[in-house]
Amino acid sequence: MIELDVPAGGGRTLHVYDTASEQSGRLPVMWHHGTPNVGTPPEPLFTAAAELGLRWVSFDRPGYGGSGVAPGRTIASVAGDAATVADALGIDQFAVVGYSGGGSYALGCAAVLGGRVQAVLSLAAIAPYGAAGLDWFAGMVPSGVAALGTAAEGREARAALQASDFVYDCEFTAADLALFEGPWGWLGKVGEPALAAGPYGQIDDDVSYTLPWGCDPGTVDVPVLLLHGTEDRIIPAGHGSWLAAHCPTAELRLCEGDSHFTIVTHAEQSLEWLRRQV
Repeated sequence: MIELDVPAGGGRTLHVYDTASEQSGRLPVMWHHGTPNVGTPPEPLFTAAAELGLRWVSFDRPGYGGSGVAPGRTIASVAGDAATVADALGIDQFAVVGYSGGGSYALGCAAVLGGRVQAVLSLAAIAPYGAAGLDWFAGMVPSGVAALGTAAEGREARAALQASDFVYDCEFTAADLALFEGPWGWLGKVGEPALAAGPYGQIDDDVSYTLPWGCDPGTVDVPVLLLHGTEDRIIPAGHGSWLAAHCPTAELRLCEGDSHFTIVTHAEQSLEWLRRQV
């Protein structure tokens, strides 16, 4: 896998990953990582992607890993970063895949970049804050309510929480812990180094989820597949239902009994859906 740094606006740099050396000529698929993660493409899906003729490209969102901080960034501004990465790699059109908050960034890419994005696969995405008809915090673990509720008060308030003795408790289930013993233990691998550059990757992610997106998911006109676990308490399934109701091209698959983490076990099969769209 190639890693390189790409210049971005405001003197920033984006740290980029590309499997082109192994998968030249294949369909580019841009991976949008969760919170807090670095942007390394999903190793558990490499074999399936190779069989389907997919090439992974991705980048650390601003503030994570090797990408410079961008205070006030939004779903739409990160779509601009995605376009910068694609341009630097000589990629015109591409599909997008995102997990957790990255699923929202994937939808934002399609909304902002129009015809450059060919299809969207989104797992456990978060809906716009304050969305009409959605109780945004309903069913969320207390740690999530604390982190995102503070983020809604602004970057300074979220940073103060981060600097306190606050510890996010995901309330892992037995099924989650079993998942981490297998290939998807990779989630820990991309989580541990995520804040090596400082706390603002996670802080700015959380704040971005409570800011206006700067784009409308309802304008996405390419195929969208939304997956959400019915037992997700990090981003409850109501978020997926809201997005499906407001994205005219979206198909929602509610996965009975799956959590925010075990939903990734459906990703490999869903890549087959993605490949059929392009």
